[in-house]
Amino acid sequence: MKPVSKIYTALILIFLFAPIAILLVFSFNSAKSLSVFSHFSLYWYRELFRDSETLGAVRNTLVLAVSAALISTVMGTAAAVGMDKLRSRYLRAVMDSVTNIPMINPDIITGISLMLMFVFVGRIFGAATSLSFWTMLIAHVTFCLPYVILQVLPKLQQMDRSLPEAAMDLGCTPLRAFYKVVIPEILPGVITGLIMAFTLSLDDFVISYFTAGNGFQTLPIRIYNMTKKTVTPKMYALATIIFFVILALLLISNLSDSDGAETIKQAKQKRSKTKEVLST
Repeated sequence: MKPVSKIYTALILIFLFAPIAILLVFSFNSAKSLSVFSHFSLYWYRELFRDSETLGAVRNTLVLAVSAALISTVMGTAAAVGMDKLRSRYLRAVMDSVTNIPMINPDIITGISLMLMFVFVGRIFGAATSLSFWTMLIAHVTFCLPYVILQVLPKLQQMDRSLPEAAMDLGCTPLRAFYKVVIPEILPGVITGLIMAFTLSLDDFVISYFTAGNGFQTLPIRIYNMTKKTVTPKMYALATIIFFVILALLLISNLSDSDGAETIKQAKQKRSKTKEVLST
């Protein structure tokens, strides 16, 4: 690599990670200043765990993110299996386009349209309040689903289609063959989709803002409300904790992908050796 390329790469990395590094460092600052580092202290972490309202928002966010991730993973995996079985190219193209719409559509349009739909349905059924935790959960599942499908569908396409057929020839029912053969093959994609859905739900603000009901506040909404007054360094401490949690999830996702790729490679080598033996 040429020196110019090294310098350019270093500048890009500094530009990307310098804000995070500053946040991490000043989360351990004993003072409120963002320009002067007084001395190392865990004061703001202690203050964070004393803030019941912020901790309540964290709890709400985690409950929502875990619920949305699990539901969207189950529904997305089932949808990917159904799309993989489609034989009509036209119908498959339509389904691919429909799947991509929630990802391409701006968040503010998605949030406003979902809010209007929930209010409309709520008035039809005479509900006292149209927006609640459940409307927020439906909204999060809606925008997480396409990402799960896009992670699982390629794994299904890479899988040897004769494997579930061979399992059924050996006496497995279609459902048992799916759990014993298909699931292990696509598991890396399922895990990646689950982690991606969790992080997307954890991070979302715009759609959550439009679909949240009274009495249920997620962490992004809590931070937004705090910016109207002032953001204390305990938010830096919270952001630091979230950063390391997401980093751990990213490492798990990458490890699962590498393990899945290695398993597929070994399976292909075994099949090729079997074919060579049979041909001789």
